[in-house]
Amino acid sequence: MPYRLIAMDLDDTLLTDELTVTEGTRQAMNEAIAQGAHLTIATGRMFDSAQKIARQVGLNVPIITYQGSLIKNLLDEEVLYERSIPVEVARELYEYCQTHGLHLQSYIDDKLYVSEDNEKIVAYAKQSNIPYIVEPDFSRIIEHPKQTKMLIIDDPAKLDALLPELKAALGSKVHLTKSKPNYLEFLHLEGTKGHALRFLASHYGIPLEETIAMGDAMNDHEMVEAAGLGVAMANAVPALKEIADFITLSNNDEGVKHVLEKFVLNS
Repeated sequence: MPYRLIAMDLDDTLLTDELTVTEGTRQAMNEAIAQGAHLTIATGRMFDSAQKIARQVGLNVPIITYQGSLIKNLLDEEVLYERSIPVEVARELYEYCQTHGLHLQSYIDDKLYVSEDNEKIVAYAKQSNIPYIVEPDFSRIIEHPKQTKMLIIDDPAKLDALLPELKAALGSKVHLTKSKPNYLEFLHLEGTKGHALRFLASHYGIPLEETIAMGDAMNDHEMVEAAGLGVAMANAVPALKEIADFITLSNNDEGVKHVLEKFVLNS
């Protein structure tokens, strides 16, 4: 079967630990595109951060950002798919974070907002290569009707301990996921990479059976499960490997290139 739509996570999947795309992977991607395949990225990152990498590797298609809450064209930046967190849920999460002294950040119109400048946001902004805005009156941000994503940054063990309580309180109202051990993300219930992959496949008129999705973390779970060929990286979390159809090499060993050569270029 030809695979015509390939979605790749960025961090720890397409990108090496040095946050680069190897020349071999870049070449395999270009060959797949020349062969007629649609290659896109599916990331938890905001559009501003993701589009820089997408342009560097020569992509010119809509890209999936914010865990699937926003699909946007690279060329004209037209929004194809967008989902926002309900304001009442944002309020509830904000109050919870205030009570528990948690760092919360929010994304509106592709801008990142925090209530204070601290080491958590400095490290995050450096890793994602994006600026941020400090808004001391964060309650103003919480009332905005178009919050694409909200994110808590904290120690992985602390987040794991809080997760059952947060799922019980908000799990039926928002999509909760972890993109990294210390990032707990909150999105619209239809703001998943699985929803986005289905939308993009329909947009191109491509059956899901002819799609590939590659990832490493639990925020990739929905798209790996939805794709015709769900791929987990060798460095993926065990739970993702359990549901994957194929396990490729690690992000540092050109795992994306391996999949493209095995299932796209040689088909």
